[in-house]
Amino acid sequence: MKHVSIKSIEKAIVKVDNLNEDGLEKLAETYALAQQVLLGYIMSAATEYKNEQLEGLLIYYYCLISEAFAQEGLLLDQITEDQIDTFEEPFFEMLDQYFDKDEEEIINDFVDQPELTQFIMIEISTEDEDGTSLEDETATQLFIVTTAMISLMNRVMKN
Repeated sequence: MKHVSIKSIEKAIVKVDNLNEDGLEKLAETYALAQQVLLGYIMSAATEYKNEQLEGLLIYYYCLISEAFAQEGLLLDQITEDQIDTFEEPFFEMLDQYFDKDEEEIINDFVDQPELTQFIMIEISTEDEDGTSLEDETATQLFIVTTAMISLMNRVMKN
């Protein structure tokens, strides 16, 4: 299985963070059309968690992670509702194990995208340039949803 590299993540950050509002909207639309079921699934988390801040963060990280896969040259098949349904129970079992034992290896073995997983862990635990940081609850929610997203995307990579 091919992994997204730090270099591809960095290129994705530069691209996404330097887009103007129109460019970002166009990129978001492109990635939304590419994975409509996945985007619907991850965006439902903001509603389920009743967290408006999470909504904007999820769109940003969805675009960033999608772009990181693209920068690596990895193509993805469409994610289906059935794939998500099959994925959820083992994913939540893995999260329970991870939160019980606090061992990154548990997540890395399940998700199989170590650089992206590490990137997300750093993102949720580090202050922004302006000194702001995420509330613990939002950080945990963002971690859970982006980890699921990365894992699902990884599972539909074309060879």
